[in-house]
Amino acid sequence: MPQVISTLARFDWQRMAAFAVRNPKQALINAAIAYIVFRQALRGAKKVSIYGLRSALVLLWKQIAGATVRHIRRAPGTGVIVQQNIRKMVQEIEDSMNVAIPGESKYLEIPRQGMTDDQILAILQRRQNEAGIDWENGRVSGAVYHGGEDLVHLTNQAYAMFNLTNPLHPGVFPGLRRIEAEVVRMVLDLYNATDECCGTTTSGGTESIIMAVRAHVVWARQERGIENPNIVVPVTAHAAFDKAAEYFNIEITHIPVDEKSQKVDLKAMRRAINSETVLIVGSSATFPHGAADDLEALSEMAIKYKVGFHIDSCLGSFIMPFLKEAGFPEIICDFRLPGVTSISCDTHKYGFAPKGTSVVMYNSKQMRHYQYFTIATWPGGIYASPTIAGSRSGAVIAGCWAALTKMGRDGYLQHCKDIVGCRIKIQRAIEQMPELFVVGEPASTVVAFSSHKPVGIYGVMDEMKTRGWDINPLQFPAALHIACTRLTVPVADEFIRDLKESVKMVKANPGNYKKGSKAVYGFASTVPDTTIVDEVAQGFVDALYAA
Repeated sequence: MPQVISTLARFDWQRMAAFAVRNPKQALINAAIAYIVFRQALRGAKKVSIYGLRSALVLLWKQIAGATVRHIRRAPGTGVIVQQNIRKMVQEIEDSMNVAIPGESKYLEIPRQGMTDDQILAILQRRQNEAGIDWENGRVSGAVYHGGEDLVHLTNQAYAMFNLTNPLHPGVFPGLRRIEAEVVRMVLDLYNATDECCGTTTSGGTESIIMAVRAHVVWARQERGIENPNIVVPVTAHAAFDKAAEYFNIEITHIPVDEKSQKVDLKAMRRAINSETVLIVGSSATFPHGAADDLEALSEMAIKYKVGFHIDSCLGSFIMPFLKEAGFPEIICDFRLPGVTSISCDTHKYGFAPKGTSVVMYNSKQMRHYQYFTIATWPGGIYASPTIAGSRSGAVIAGCWAALTKMGRDGYLQHCKDIVGCRIKIQRAIEQMPELFVVGEPASTVVAFSSHKPVGIYGVMDEMKTRGWDINPLQFPAALHIACTRLTVPVADEFIRDLKESVKMVKANPGNYKKGSKAVYGFASTVPDTTIVDEVAQGFVDALYAA
């Protein structure tokens, strides 16, 4: 900064002013060019300070390469060929999903005469039993968070009892209002909340995160006068933060993580914070690698820079609060950290509640108010809702309450011991395989791993798939992970055995795995124009609705 001031002091301002008077049009053009160059230089300097020179240059190269490919795609002939390949990939995805089942009818319009109960239930039973991954025997990573048959039976009963209820009408369903309030309070208690802390239920972790971002954006605009807010998140933070940034049209900065631990780089996070930052984020257990960011340091950072701090504990949920009591290293991820302003926790994961339930928590009622939507001038009356939805299902809330009260703290403690113990067992087995290595420092239920050449990690995934396992592929870096659940515990030895056999098979025949998952994820991670991947992903979502 002193050098900049010294340079400005030596500048011939009188001569420049005289030139502007004689040539106003050229002076205006020069000023506009200088402004653009200055802004780009500032952006470049910021990226260098966050990512380092080498990584910043890589990002710049990717941007240039992507823009070049997008330009080439617009050229006659070339664009047609690219679109044909995209359509081919999308069609293959749709064909793999929308498979005709012999003897099974399609119902594409409402039948003129209603079907009988027996007919309907028979069809539903057949569709429930359609071939897929054997999740009931623990062959899937995460996805199904099963609390046991007795708990499922109980939550189904609770669901049926409250099937017609709607929290939008507390006067009609006062008991449901009390149930929902108690669910929020129980989760707050789990996260060491003070009397000032509060929260709401949501439909899942994504909505909890979107609501937390909204609350901080509205808070910053109303209380601090920030018109162009930004949020700063680790690159490993859940994609819901990117979704929120897109929905609310705000800037999001992704911070790199330490290559060894997969925890966010605190120095880079600090450099990214500016006067318009409204929220920084840390995960108590990241989805990709199951690592926990340095939440205590992030709390201190939030206090120092007077910004909000959100802890995403959607995956850590009912595991992280029990680590210490279960005999594992404690990670404080709750309101004991003074800088925390909001926390998201999924009750439908390790809380074993029905799908569609989560809780977002705040350090004060005032912060929660910024999440709400209210309108006093609607002809239909005064309208207020706490989350995105207006009408909501009371059934899932009742099922959640039933799960929390049935399982109890002792039940959650035992499952924490079992599931984290299962992850440690699998992690230690991976560490004993010379062809593999663990990615990051697992802290909860997830262990991520990659491979040394010539073993291709996506080939390992394909081999595991032939053995009936569905494990999650990761990218940047290429890896796999398994999120252990209650169902994984009894089959951990089978997983380890099959993993060893899969690695052995890929190592013996590395050239056989150039297609399949390697082709898909290799393409996605190397193609310069990410809009191509976006179009394929959109085709995947379209295929979900192909009837």
